[in-house]
Amino acid sequence: MEVDVTSIAAAGEKNERERASDEESNGAAKKRKLGGIRTMPFILANEVCDKFASSGFHANMITYLTQVLNLPLVQASNTLSNFGGTASFTPLLGALLADAVAGRYWTIVIGSIVYQLGLMCIVISAVVPSLRPPPCPTQVNCQEASTSQLWVLYISLLLISLGSGGIRPCVVTFAADQFDMSKAKVASRGWNFFNWYYFSMGMATLTAITVVVYIQDNVGWGWGLGIPAAAMMVSVVAFVMGSRLYVKLKPGGSPLARLAQVIVAAVKKGNVPVPEDPGLLYENKELDAVISVHGRLLHSEQFKWLDKAATMTEEEARSSGPPDLWRLVTVHRVEELKCIVRMLPILSAGILLVTCSSHLGSFTIIQARSMDRHLSRSFQIPPASLSIFSILTVLSGLVLYERLFVPFIRRFTGNPVGITCLQRMGIGFTINILGAIVASFVEIKRKKVAAAHHLLDAPTAIIPISVFWLVPQYVIHGIAEVFSSVGHLEFLYDQSPESMRSTAAALYWVAISAGNYLGTLLVTLVHDHTGKERNWLPDRNLNRRRLERYYWLVSGIQVVNLVYYLVCAWLYKYKPIEEAICREEEEEEEAEPAPAPAKRDVLAKNMANETNRNAGEMELIANAEKA
Repeated sequence: MEVDVTSIAAAGEKNERERASDEESNGAAKKRKLGGIRTMPFILANEVCDKFASSGFHANMITYLTQVLNLPLVQASNTLSNFGGTASFTPLLGALLADAVAGRYWTIVIGSIVYQLGLMCIVISAVVPSLRPPPCPTQVNCQEASTSQLWVLYISLLLISLGSGGIRPCVVTFAADQFDMSKAKVASRGWNFFNWYYFSMGMATLTAITVVVYIQDNVGWGWGLGIPAAAMMVSVVAFVMGSRLYVKLKPGGSPLARLAQVIVAAVKKGNVPVPEDPGLLYENKELDAVISVHGRLLHSEQFKWLDKAATMTEEEARSSGPPDLWRLVTVHRVEELKCIVRMLPILSAGILLVTCSSHLGSFTIIQARSMDRHLSRSFQIPPASLSIFSILTVLSGLVLYERLFVPFIRRFTGNPVGITCLQRMGIGFTINILGAIVASFVEIKRKKVAAAHHLLDAPTAIIPISVFWLVPQYVIHGIAEVFSSVGHLEFLYDQSPESMRSTAAALYWVAISAGNYLGTLLVTLVHDHTGKERNWLPDRNLNRRRLERYYWLVSGIQVVNLVYYLVCAWLYKYKPIEEAICREEEEEEEAEPAPAPAKRDVLAKNMANETNRNAGEMELIANAEKA
C-alpha cells in the first residue's frame, strides 16, 4: 500500500483521488510503495563517487599544478585555496535552488551532470598535449602553462565547484527522505542512517587517497583523473535509473523569502498586541501544505515578538481571501524562523571546532617529515598518508558506535538512538580537546629527542623517533569525528524546518569553510605576534619553534568553546511538531478487492518531546484503513 505524504491538505486529497483512479483504471491490485532501503544503492552511489572523485582530485592536485602545469608553488596554492573556498560556499546556492525551485532530486541530477563536465575537462587537459606545457622533470626554468591552458583549468574547477554545490547539500537529506525517520521506526530498524552515510563517505575517501593517488604518481594523470570521472558518470546513470523508486518532496518556495516575510510582518505589526491564547494566532493548513507534508510546526514560547507576524487584526479576521504574506503569516512559518534562530548558536560552536583542528593537514605533516617513517629498509610512509589512521578510526568507530555503544547506552537513556544529537556533539567536542593536548606532548617528546642527538639546528635531518608517535592524535581526532561530525548531520536534519533541510545541510559546509578560514587567520596572528627569535610556528626550522604552545592555545580555545556549546545545548528547545501517525495495514495476497472506498485520513497531534529526541525526521503520513 502506498504512503502518500501530501494527503493532509485538500490539494493532497485531490492528488490521492487522482492516483487512486489511475491505479484502478490500470487494474493495479496494490499501490506501489516508494522509498525505503532499495533506493540506497542509487543514492549513495552518487555521493560515494562524488566523495571518491573529490578526494582523489584534491589530495594530489598540488602536484598536478606544480609538476604538470609547471605553476609556481604560491600561484598553485592560491588557485587551490580559491577553488576550495568556492566549493565550500556553492552548497548554499544549491540548497536554495533545491528548496525554492527545483527540488532535491533535480538539483542532484543537474549538479552531477555539471560535476561530470568539470571532470571531463580536467581529464582532457591531462591527456591532450596541446592543453598543457612541455614536461619539465628538472623543475628548473620550466615553461609555465599559457593563459588559454589555465583557462581550461579554471573552467574545470568552476564546473566542479558548481556541481558539488548541487550534490552535497541535497544527497543526505534526499536519502533520509526515503525512510520513515519517526521514533518508533528508528527503534525497530536497529541502525542509524547517518552513521552508515558517514561510513560510506569514509570508505570512498580511504580508497581515493590510496588507490587514486598511487595511480596518479606511478601510472599517469590521464588514468588518475579518468577513473574518478568514469566513476562519476556511472553514478549519474545509476541515480537516474532509480528515479521511479524515490520519494520526491516538492519544493516549498524560496525559504529566504518566507523568513523575510515573517520579519517584515512582525515589524509592521510592532504595536499590535499578541493574544495570550496561541490558538488565536493565524493558521492555514492549505497554505502550509506544500512546506509541511511531514508535520506542521506548533507554537513555541520562545521569541514571542515574532508571533506578531501571525497575529490577526479585525480586518484580516473578516477577510475571506488569501492573506498578504508580507503582513500576515501562519504559525508554521513563524516557527520556521524560530527554528533557524535556535540552531545558529549550536552551528557557530562547530566553526571553532574546525578552526582548532585545521593543524592536522599542515603542522602534523611537517612534524612527520622530520621523523623516522621507515616501515622497512626500503619503504617509508609518505607524510600525507598518515591521515589514513584518522579515516580508519572513523570507519571502525562508526561500526562500534552502532553495534556496541548504542545498545549499551540505550539501557540507561531509553533513547532508540542511544543519545541525542546534541549529547553526541558535546562528547565529540570534549574528545577533540584531548587530541590537541596529546599533540602538544608528542611535540615536546620529539624536540627532546632532537636535542639529545644535537639535531635542533638541523631542520632537514631525520630525528630518530618513530612517526607512529603521531598516530594517537590522529586516532583521537577520528573518534571525535564519529561523535561530532555525525551528530552535526543529525542535528541539521532533525531540527531544521522540513522545507529548509537542504539549506540547513549547506550550512554544514559553510561552517567548515568558515572554520578553515578562521584557522588560517589564527595561524597568521600567532605567527605575527609571538616574536621572531622564539616564534611558536616555524618558517623553516620546526625544532627551534614552540609548536606545543600553539596546541595549548587551541586546547584552551576549545575548552571555552565547549563551555559555550554546553550552555547553548542546555538552553536549546527542540522544535515542536504536529505528527500524524500511519498504521498501514498489511494486505493479504489472496484477498478480494474491497468495494468500499478508504476512510479519510486521521491526524493525531503530539507535541514533540524536548528531551531524548530522535535524530531523524518526524514523519507525517496518511492513515488509511481497508474497508
